[in-house]
Amino acid sequence: MFPEFEVVPAVDVKGGQAVQLVGGEPGTGTTYGDPVAAAEAWVERGAATLHLVDLDGAFSGERANAAVLMDVVDAVGDRVAVQLGGGVRTDADAAWLLDRGVDRVVLGTAAVEEPDLVSRLAADYPGGVVVSLDAKDGEVVVSGWTEGTGLDPAEAAARYAERGAAGVLFTDVDVEGSLEGVRTDAVRRVVDAVDVPVIASGGVASLEDVRALHGAGAAAVVVGTALYEGRFDLADARDLRL
Repeated sequence: MFPEFEVVPAVDVKGGQAVQLVGGEPGTGTTYGDPVAAAEAWVERGAATLHLVDLDGAFSGERANAAVLMDVVDAVGDRVAVQLGGGVRTDADAAWLLDRGVDRVVLGTAAVEEPDLVSRLAADYPGGVVVSLDAKDGEVVVSGWTEGTGLDPAEAAARYAERGAAGVLFTDVDVEGSLEGVRTDAVRRVVDAVDVPVIASGGVASLEDVRALHGAGAAAVVVGTALYEGRFDLADARDLRL
């Protein structure tokens, strides 16, 4: 999935616009305009992978921004790998996306509510499923980060890897979008629990944060606000000596 460590720009979509939220809280976001234009900009700056999220879908369970996100896939999917999550709840949802050019679907709430979904999709689409484990106060949360599950992220990651997940996306919700820096201990626990790539997300504010997550064993890091706000350039992150 990631032959070399990558910095993956996020294109989070709410109400048809590219946004970045703080701590996943509605109303805290900054809007960055047209998602297709945002995706094109990251590709032009050298992104090898894009992380797309339907934020409305994550909260409502329905893929509210499906059309605009597929516009993004159609615009850049032949040049970069694309992983997409948010509101993907069924086999049919996931299969449609994977058949339409999405390289990997990201399952969060659906994976927690129906773990067998991961197994079925992994069998039909090897390498096509990433499980998203979003942690708040050390607990996996779902439904747009609004509901606790009682699950430990590292233990859950190991179970999904056994079910065939090609990777785990671990998001530290407590620092997501805050530009306050990363916390590597939780990332390292997840990395140590699985043999599949772990994609880290949440709190990245500097190139040193990127370096720290690489040091914790992450195969890639998803970055949103720090890139949109110009805290560092994608090219500098790509060329970072690790």
